[in-house]
Amino acid sequence: MNVDSSPTVEFIDVHTAFGNNHVHRGLNFALRPGEVTTLLGPSGAGKTIILKLIMGLTWAQSGTVRVLGRSMDTIKEQELRDLRVNLGMLFQGAALFDSLTIFENIAYGLRERGETNEGLLRDVVADRLSMVGLSGIEQKYPPQLSGGQKKRIGLARALASSPRVMLYDEPTTGLDPTSTRKIDDLIVKFAKESGITSLVVTHDIQSARRVSDRWMLLSKGVICADGPVAQISQENELVADFVSGSWKDDV
Repeated sequence: MNVDSSPTVEFIDVHTAFGNNHVHRGLNFALRPGEVTTLLGPSGAGKTIILKLIMGLTWAQSGTVRVLGRSMDTIKEQELRDLRVNLGMLFQGAALFDSLTIFENIAYGLRERGETNEGLLRDVVADRLSMVGLSGIEQKYPPQLSGGQKKRIGLARALASSPRVMLYDEPTTGLDPTSTRKIDDLIVKFAKESGITSLVVTHDIQSARRVSDRWMLLSKGVICADGPVAQISQENELVADFVSGSWKDDV
């Protein structure tokens, strides 16, 4: 699929802090359509905060976060709501509503944005369930599903608005190998077939190898390594140490 190669997400000298905790100390990177980038780094490095900065759920103290051409530091509330239609996120725990059917879970975001055409909602839900390989379960409830199925429903919900950017927060945590492989395959499928910009936060190195075009390593508030997976995993000492489990916190 031919897609525009201009950045969909840009971080330019981004600093974030919470009280005296200076989390990011000058982040610089750009993400492009159709590319799957995995963000690696030790626990507490601020990886999930990067996802929140992209979603407009928290804000940088300085620097520029630009998403789909919009600067997040100057965006207005209505503009942010409009922008989020183009952003999808798969949360670590899938974040489904147990009291709602699968149909209502997937349709939830569209209803919140004012969609009232029930025929359209049925078509969208059916299409997204087909995408994730779970057709025909609209009337089931989340507690009736396995962990892997819940993650796939969470992904279907995130895709309901046809986002241009997908964010994944520990998408395979707690899943068995078969379910992990299914989620990995879907991440790659949607990036390549739909040109979706994908940013994955994970500690699952095997999964990260399968899905990623590129790895970025976050440590001490900066991106300290960034490049194609095959190259960076062999040539960068910091990445090699992190992947092998010999990472030292004082690096």
